[in-house]
This record gives sequence, C-alpha cells and structure tokens, in this order.
Amino acid sequence: MSWFKRTKQSLRKTPKKTVPDGLWRKCDYCSEILYAKELEKKLWTCSKCGYHFLISTEQYIDIICDSGSFQEMHRGLRSGDPLGFKDLKRYGDRLKEYSKKTGKEEAVVTGFAKIGGRDVVLAVLDFSFMGGSMGSVVGEKVSRVIEDATEHRRPLIIVSRSGGARMQESIFSLMQMAKTSAMLAKMSDERVPYISILTNPTTGGVTASFASLGDVIIAEPKALIGFAGPRVIQQTIRQDLPEGFQRSEFLLEHGMIDMVVPRGNLRRTLEQLLEFLAAGLASTAAEAMKDEEQSPAVS
Repeated sequence: MSWFKRTKQSLRKTPKKTVPDGLWRKCDYCSEILYAKELEKKLWTCSKCGYHFLISTEQYIDIICDSGSFQEMHRGLRSGDPLGFKDLKRYGDRLKEYSKKTGKEEAVVTGFAKIGGRDVVLAVLDFSFMGGSMGSVVGEKVSRVIEDATEHRRPLIIVSRSGGARMQESIFSLMQMAKTSAMLAKMSDERVPYISILTNPTTGGVTASFASLGDVIIAEPKALIGFAGPRVIQQTIRQDLPEGFQRSEFLLEHGMIDMVVPRGNLRRTLEQLLEFLAAGLASTAAEAMKDEEQSPAVS
C-alpha cells in the first residue's frame, strides 16, 4: 500500500536552471538561434545566412581602424530646437533622453584614424541615437570632416546607418542634404577620394545625399538601402516590386553600388582601396606643386 502514499521527499521540486540573458541571439533574417560568443567572434554576422546584425559605432571603429588610432574630433556640438517641436515628447527632451541612453552628443561620431597604416578621416553614423537621423548637427559634423579631408588631403570614409532626415528639424534637416553634397563636390574638385560604406539600414535623406556620392560605394550583405519604404513606393506606383529590390545585392546587380563586402573582409578591402587611391593622391599633390612653381609670382 506504500506505493500509493506520497512521501515528503517525493514532493520536493527540482530547482529550475536559469539561462543568463544575452547568451543566445535570434537572427532577424533567417530566425536561426545563435550563440552570442560565437556570433561576436564572427563580427556579429549570422553563420547560417550571413545576415549582419546592428552593431555599435565603437565596434565599427574597432573593425575597420588600426587599434588605438581613432581620435575623435568636433565634440561639443548639440542640436537645438529651432521649431519648438513637440509630438509625444518635446524634441529637446527627446534629445536629452537619447544622449543619456547612448552616452553620445549626436547621431554621428567623427575623427581621424589609420587603416593599414594610412591616415584617413572617418565619420560613423550611430543608429542607436534617434535612428541615425540627420539633423543640423549631423550635417554640420559631416561637413566638417569633409573639410578636414580636403585640407589634410586624406581619404574620407563615411559609414552610414540612418533612417534619413530628422523630421523634428524640418527644413533645417533637409538643407543638410544640399550642404553635404556641395561640400563633397568641392572635395571632388580637389581630387580627394571618398569611400562610402552603406550598412543596414541606409534610407531617406542620407541615401539621397552624401551616402550615394562616394567615389567607391561599398555595402554590407543584405543591407536595406533606399529612399522611401517598399510599401510607400508600391502604393505610389501601384505596381508589384521585385523581391529584395532595396537590398544591397539587388543594387549591385543594377549598378547602384560598386561592391558588396562582408564585415569580416571590410578592413582588408579598405586597405586595398586606400593603397590604390594613394597613388592618385600623390600624383595630384605633385601636379599641384608643379603648377605652383610654374605660376608667375604676384608682386
């Protein structure tokens, strides 16, 4: 009869084993469950489908730049609220919230760096700060690094991750498209090279301005790149869109970008491009010196 009696021992519950947070990550593209440490070793790219996860600005700098070479410039610039904009929150309060959350002043980090021992000027948009949106300060900082690259005759590299122009600044934000494009035209006249790196996502006014104006345009695999969203375009033209038409592979096939480079090969690709472009910079500098020597002195 003891078979039918429960003992105190049998009522004890086995303690549950808890899994630490952040140990596993789910791929947003193929839904594969990935071990976080292995994912980090692969530079946050999915081992099954090659999808590139969003990473921080600091991680991008570590991936593409020589160790310890990055020197941040143009700090201390913060957005104002020229329109007194308010939606669910005041724009000024939203800026303070993102600054506290990310530890950054704005949605772009700029500075000097080295890649493969060669001096470059670098700007990296930060998607964690208001979706990497471009307001007056982002446009100003991008313009300043373009000036730095032109003055010091160093190649410019911009890593774009953005939802586009910042609506809270309206026309002030849209004018940054014209401002940065004009600055790049001046830099092009000086024959200083510009490499644009498009990551997931690169959309809106950033795509329609400096992100698409590189001498060489590189994109990460499966990156979403476009101006308006697929639904908006489909409703406007009232036609079915090709599958993946805003992904980097489709854009490469149709000549909108120059190459698709996995994150693990990005630094080596940049080193090769900079080595190739260095010859052009040297010859341009030599021509400028020759012209200066031959020009008559002004009394």
